[in-house]
Amino acid sequence: MSSGRRFPIGLTIAVAVALAILCGLGTWQLKRLAWKEALLARIAALQGAAPQAAAPVLERAAGGRDADFTRVTLDCPGLPTAPFLELYAVRDGEAGARLISACAVQTGRYGSVLVDRGFIADSISARPPVTPGDRASFTLTGVLRRPDKPTFVTPPNEPAANHWYSRDAPAMARALGVRAPAPLMLMAETSSNPGWKALVPAPLPPEIPNRHLEYALTWFGLAGALLAVYAAMLWRRWKA
Repeated sequence: MSSGRRFPIGLTIAVAVALAILCGLGTWQLKRLAWKEALLARIAALQGAAPQAAAPVLERAAGGRDADFTRVTLDCPGLPTAPFLELYAVRDGEAGARLISACAVQTGRYGSVLVDRGFIADSISARPPVTPGDRASFTLTGVLRRPDKPTFVTPPNEPAANHWYSRDAPAMARALGVRAPAPLMLMAETSSNPGWKALVPAPLPPEIPNRHLEYALTWFGLAGALLAVYAAMLWRRWKA
């Protein structure tokens, strides 16, 4: 066999490794697709479900039950004038802050739950009034959410300056002076300040993207293109 027809062992190994990686990424995206579709179906079902009392749901969550995205009602006296932290957020392309307050709960495991009361754009400098110790009756409906973990690009929280970039429930609870916070946060669906329209309840993103099938087809397409190029190269070497 001439040198021009010598089988390219090194190149073949490299192509095989690349194909394995590309096909692995495509398969992973298909698994993510199944997970995302199940999540979206769960969200749709829970959004249409009647809200449950928060305390029993939190108690079941403490026992290992998944309570993420569950709609609940919570009695939270004094919430409209409760102290709050400001969590940096972007909504509909506009920067602003989400106000985080604490509410006492009566469960065997937790003593409080953090409430995301909604979004205020940076263009609004005013804030709701704060009256510590206010115990006026108030009931809120919202969605329990497990906080997203910060990524490598998330700035560190600065509790002393009240600059928050991730939902760190234990640290936020300490800053608000409450004990035993639940690991899930309540994202307000109804307003905590009905007379203060600048605070907009935003329990869920308006759209949760699901492009995993597109990504899977891209990876498998790249694998097919690589295989076609490799086959064409072998054909040319054989015909040379």
